[in-house]
Amino acid sequence: MLLPLTNPKPDCDRFLRALSGQEAPSRPPLIEYLVDVMLMRPIVRDLLGRPWVDPVSGERDSWRAYLDNFIAFWQHLGYDFVRLELGLPFRRHRLAAPDPAPGSQATRNWADQHHGIITSWDDFECYPWPRLEEFDFSPFEYVNAHMPEGMGLIVSHGGGVYEHMSDLFSYEGLCLALHDQPALVQSVADRLGELMLGFYRHLVDLDRLIVVFPGDDMGFRSSTLIAPDHLRRYSLPWHARFAALAHEHGKLYFIHSCGNIFAIMPDLIETVGIDGKHSFEDAILPAEEFHRRYRDRIATLGGVDVDILARGTAEQVRTRTRALIEACAPYGRFAIGSGNSIPSYIPLPNYLAMLEEALR
Repeated sequence: MLLPLTNPKPDCDRFLRALSGQEAPSRPPLIEYLVDVMLMRPIVRDLLGRPWVDPVSGERDSWRAYLDNFIAFWQHLGYDFVRLELGLPFRRHRLAAPDPAPGSQATRNWADQHHGIITSWDDFECYPWPRLEEFDFSPFEYVNAHMPEGMGLIVSHGGGVYEHMSDLFSYEGLCLALHDQPALVQSVADRLGELMLGFYRHLVDLDRLIVVFPGDDMGFRSSTLIAPDHLRRYSLPWHARFAALAHEHGKLYFIHSCGNIFAIMPDLIETVGIDGKHSFEDAILPAEEFHRRYRDRIATLGGVDVDILARGTAEQVRTRTRALIEACAPYGRFAIGSGNSIPSYIPLPNYLAMLEEALR
C-alpha cells in the first residue's frame, strides 16, 4: 500500500506546467473536485493517525483543527494543492433525507425542483441577499497561511450562477420564468454574479492561490438543462468575468460542470476562457475522447467514472485508472481523478486504489 505518503513532495508549479500544456510529466498530477467528509474522516483518523475534529460555527479552535486535518488529507494523499470551497448563504428551498451510505449519520440534501423562493419581483425585492462584508473569509486565509511547502491553494464559491438561479426559482420555476419573466431572470443572474465576483475579488490576492475552480452543473445526460442561448445570456458572461479576474492575477480558471454541455464548449473555451474542464461520465463522453478533441486548447481534469468507483472492484478501478493515464498522460494537459467527485457511497478501498494506481 502506497498511501498515505510519509514524505509527500507536492509541487504546484509542476501541476500548473502540466495543466497549462508546458510539459507532459511522466506521472500526471492528481485532481479532485470534492471528497465527502464521510470518507475524509476515516482517512485522517485511521491512516494519518490524527484525531478528527468537526468544525463548529463560531468556534475558531474547532475550525483551525478541522482545517489542519483538511490540509493534511490533501497533502498525504499525494495532491499538489488544497481545494477549499465555501459559499455565500443563499436561502433556498431544500429537501432532505437520511444519507443511505453505510455508517452515515448525516442527511443528504437536494434542490426542490418545483417550488422556488423567488417567483416575482416582490420576492426579488424582499429576498435576504447575503452581504459580502458579513461573510467570514478566515478559513481561506488560514489555509493559505498554513500551506505546506510546494502546495498551492485552489478555491471556489459553492455553486455557480446557473445552479443558484435554478435553486432560487426552482428548476421548474426557472423554465417558466425564462419565457414569462426574462427581465426578472436577468436581475437575479446579475445579483448573483456581482456577489460571486466580489467573493472572488476577496481571494485572488492570496499568495498561495493557483487556480479558481468553481462548479456550475449546466447539463444532464443528453443536453444542457436550459437552452444554450439562455446559458450564453445569463450564466456564461459571469464565468467570463470570473475567468478574466483569475487570469489578471496570474491564476488558472477551471470549471466543473456535470452533464452534456458540448453545445456550449466553444463558448467556454473561446469566450469564457476556461483552462480546464472537469466532470466526465463515460455514458456521455469518456474523458480520453474529450482529451483527444480538446487537448490542444484546455486541460482534461479527472475521468474515472463514479459508477466504476462506486460499484466496481478495486482491480477494476485500477484498470480504468491505468487506461486513462496511458491514453491521456503522454500528451500533457491531463490530471487523473474521479469523473465527478468522491461522495460518501464510494467504497474507501476503491478511492485509495485509484490514487495508488495514479501514484505508481
